[in-house]
Amino acid sequence: MEGVVSPEEPSQRSPLDSSSKQDTTNEVLKDSTDAEITKIRLMRAFVEARDPSSKEVDDLMIRRFLRARNLDVEKGSAMFLKYLNWKRSMIPNGYISPSEIAEDIAQEKLFVQGLDKKGRPIIVAFAAKHFQNKNGADGFKRYVAFALEKLCSRMPPGQEKFLSIADIEGWGYANTDLRGYLNALSILQDCYPERLGKMFIVHAPYLFMKIWKMIYPFIDDNTKKKIVFVENKKLKSTLLEEIEESQLPDIYGGQMPLVPIQDS
Repeated sequence: MEGVVSPEEPSQRSPLDSSSKQDTTNEVLKDSTDAEITKIRLMRAFVEARDPSSKEVDDLMIRRFLRARNLDVEKGSAMFLKYLNWKRSMIPNGYISPSEIAEDIAQEKLFVQGLDKKGRPIIVAFAAKHFQNKNGADGFKRYVAFALEKLCSRMPPGQEKFLSIADIEGWGYANTDLRGYLNALSILQDCYPERLGKMFIVHAPYLFMKIWKMIYPFIDDNTKKKIVFVENKKLKSTLLEEIEESQLPDIYGGQMPLVPIQDS
């Protein structure tokens, strides 16, 4: 019959027809409501019409940007399209070579290892090891992007978030880099939304709190809810609420040795 493709004939349709795409979408987004799935489809159609490269990203990424803007399709789309332009500029080859960020890597300030109880990768940042980049703000921005790309690549299947421990012990005026901190925050919130699951700030000295008061107004409300300052005397017990001892970094009384992020 004309127009009918028999089982033996090669189909001219996409490997995923509309019904199988629907099944795949529902499986990937099984923790989304029907209303959210509808908005994801609307946002995808909107961004694909404006930037064809949007077709290369999965529905989970679309959902993260949508959720970051409280399911507002227009705002989520604008945020996502801005991210695509940023990534083409910041990561034009699809990756950042360690040779491009050698100065920041040499400071050995970011480490990863282990998973928390929810299966989220753990990253530890040592603020006292950070110093302003002699090559300007762009070098540190590339380092932040490198770290987040590395971290996201370590996500187990089905996981979208990570847990962070920001260790401020030994931090002083020499480590103050307000511009760098705000740039890092902007990249996290604007380009990797809904990636941070929780952040523990530990060993924070009084001096640091002055800088924190300057940073705090720039943190969006969703991110603020994920940040916890931990008392020194409750450090291990608090971390163990989220991380098994076998996965807890050894410097906090656990069993997991830390690995520099560039070696992970």
